[in-house]
Amino acid sequence: MKTWTLDVKRDENNEAILEFPCDFLQDAGWKEGDKIEWIDRKDGTWEMKKIETQYVLVECISQFRQRYVVEVPIGIDQWGKDKTLWALDTVTMEEAKEFSQEHLGETIVSHRVISREDVLKLCDVDNYYCKDWPDEKKFETFVTEWKEDDTA
Repeated sequence: MKTWTLDVKRDENNEAILEFPCDFLQDAGWKEGDKIEWIDRKDGTWEMKKIETQYVLVECISQFRQRYVVEVPIGIDQWGKDKTLWALDTVTMEEAKEFSQEHLGETIVSHRVISREDVLKLCDVDNYYCKDWPDEKKFETFVTEWKEDDTA
């Protein structure tokens, strides 16, 4: 196993930083932006390990309770039906103004691991207006990134 000794430096805000030489990154198989786990060896040294991640597509149904108030005539129509039913037709035909709504929650219907390439393909289908965006902008805009403080 190859070992490296790096000096801790300070940035303009006096924050501690480590500068990794290019050959170190290449040997470790790391690149800028990789997430690294720091492991205290309890002997004054630290081990660093790249955290491997994957993308999980979660599909949900989002439910809302919507209310409409529709004015209709009083009485019975020519077919013997209560005219209050006209309000249902007005809503079904999407001709009613929304009165209010309340989000009732989401129900997860499926999930699966997908590749980076599949994320980009799906992004181009579901968000066709951003098809010409750079890949990294698509990930930044649409993918929830794992953060170090997220619990596993």
